[in-house]
Amino acid sequence: MLVNEIFLSIQGESLSTGFPTVFVRFTGCNLRCSYCDTTYAYEEGESMFPSEIFERIKALDYKRVCITGGEPLLQKDLKELLELLRGYTVTIETNGAVSIENVKLGEGHTWVMDMKTPSSGCSEKMVLDNLKFLRDEDEIKFVIGDRKDYEWAKEIIRNHYTKGTISFSPVYGKMDYEELVNWILSDRLEVRFQIQLHKVIWGADRTGV
Repeated sequence: MLVNEIFLSIQGESLSTGFPTVFVRFTGCNLRCSYCDTTYAYEEGESMFPSEIFERIKALDYKRVCITGGEPLLQKDLKELLELLRGYTVTIETNGAVSIENVKLGEGHTWVMDMKTPSSGCSEKMVLDNLKFLRDEDEIKFVIGDRKDYEWAKEIIRNHYTKGTISFSPVYGKMDYEELVNWILSDRLEVRFQIQLHKVIWGADRTGV
């Protein structure tokens, strides 16, 4: 497996926001989103066996793990790593452009699917069938950069998705927080507004946090 970084921080996004979390960031992504904040993970990484990754996780002494990227579903040994992480609380962050149909998650393992909106430049690459395989405990996230993104996300929810937690997150430095909240409340949407807490704490350009 090609690993960009492994580190301990607090979760800055999703339902686990604020909790101490071990992050495993894999190298490589099949998308090139306009607002990507982890471009350093496109190619840079160290080859590691799942057992080596697991030992690094254990050494950090927390049972909450976030598997992210890049796109972790591009790693062929992901299943083996997830087997090693039985008994851990694990979120797998995926970009919505790789099928999850044949990936079976264990107890305490959940998806956080980042559906790419039009301003990302990658919305046409979304595998909408993925939404059929998400469960009540999973989460779907839309990063919103403008009104077009917002309306697109509403259509996806209306036509394809009725379960799990739905989160709307503003593009950092572009989308006004208050404006997005006002749209959500005006439309009476049952979605969760979130900001990227790690950027509030450490700034936009810090890595390994």
